[in-house]
Amino acid sequence: MKDFNGKAAVVTGAGSGFGREFARAGAALGMKLVLADVQQDALDGTVREIEALGAEAIARRVDVSRSEEVEALADAAFSRFGAVHLLFNNAGVGGSGGLLWEGSVRDWQWTLGVNLWGVLHGVRAFVPRMLAEARQDPAYRGHIVNTASMAGLVNAPMMGSYNVSKHAVVSLSETLFQDLMLASEQVRCSVLCPYFVPTGITHSERNRPAELTDPGSLTRSQQVAKAMNEKAVSSSRVSAEQIAQMTFDAIRDERFYIYSHPHRLAGVESRMTDLLAARNPADPLAAQPEVRAALEKAARG
Repeated sequence: MKDFNGKAAVVTGAGSGFGREFARAGAALGMKLVLADVQQDALDGTVREIEALGAEAIARRVDVSRSEEVEALADAAFSRFGAVHLLFNNAGVGGSGGLLWEGSVRDWQWTLGVNLWGVLHGVRAFVPRMLAEARQDPAYRGHIVNTASMAGLVNAPMMGSYNVSKHAVVSLSETLFQDLMLASEQVRCSVLCPYFVPTGITHSERNRPAELTDPGSLTRSQQVAKAMNEKAVSSSRVSAEQIAQMTFDAIRDERFYIYSHPHRLAGVESRMTDLLAARNPADPLAAQPEVRAALEKAARG
């Protein structure tokens, strides 16, 4: 996609973080916006801001883990604007962290439900309709951006459910790329793999459904993982606004992989080398011995 003016974009997780910045960037480019979030007050705030910028927008409260709600979002988007050109499958949660085996079934259901199933529901609800638009209009161009993470490319300890969900999103996105190459010249996709960026994801428990909430207290390893993730996120020097600009640049250039911190790819290279050499996985925290020491202390009690 080269021209965004007058085109329609759908953004999930639009109430904060990357989603809000995607909406702001789209509005600045003259796009019409369909904004979705599970937190109504945050969503309303984004919509007010976007409308104040002069952009046309509609909002829907959506739990992306529920396929019927994502289908309804697609119905609303196509009904209002006739076509959707840009889809951001962006909604995500941080997961519980801690040692892999300490995560409850509810923890895993919540994290995978939003981070993985939310993306899959978005692909299933929107991509067939986008391809139909492409068949009807030779000038149509569409693009899908799935938000994954650097945690979808490396496996740091005590981030089990999050790592699993984001690796799955990377795999889903790479497969989607190949499938789209077979199906159409007019629809493409990208996968966004940010490192730690201040987005509010460390506070995603605020929107966790009651039926997936665990009544018990956090384990020691979960407490330590939570504190370290919050510190890493808050200390990042890259903003969500910068990530949004990087993402729109990648869409223009039809680049698939979008990295917020290219210097962190050394960990990915190390992992790929281990795979090819059939070596045991290298320590992803080798350059951060103080972090490893703290996690090891928590793991061993």
